[in-house]
Amino acid sequence: MRILGIDPGLAIIGYAIIDKEGNSLLPRDYGCIRTPAGLPIAERLLTIYRDTGFLVEKWQPDFMAVEQLFFNRNVTNAFSVGQARGVCLLAAAQSQCPVAEYTPLQVKQAVVGNGRAAKQQVAVMVKALLNLKEIPKPDDVTDALAVAICHCNRPVTLALRRG
Repeated sequence: MRILGIDPGLAIIGYAIIDKEGNSLLPRDYGCIRTPAGLPIAERLLTIYRDTGFLVEKWQPDFMAVEQLFFNRNVTNAFSVGQARGVCLLAAAQSQCPVAEYTPLQVKQAVVGNGRAAKQQVAVMVKALLNLKEIPKPDDVTDALAVAICHCNRPVTLALRRG
């Protein structure tokens, strides 16, 4: 099973491709999509859409796993992230790639075993679970890997796998 994990954002979108083979999790590719702050938002969203679509086309994931939007105070930022998240979902839907969404609490619970784990704890576990030499940077990439791991650890994913 191949998972495309996405940590949505407007400036930086973390992505990760993980294969689950038996009990093994194999990282295939990970990184980030960046959009410059000076570009109009429509152009930034177009970049995110195209690059996400490219990842779906290139890697043919069985699922896209996306972190759900969480915000406390900055509503303007939340709207921008929501728009970026939306174009990622559109790219998946256009390719008929099923999407699963997870809260930050669910991701932390699946990766660390504690839904209130600190970011550093998640990063250390991602590194260990995927047998990486170092913790990926920026944090958005580590978060995308964690979202993909979360999906791999969900028992319902096998029942939902597309034919």
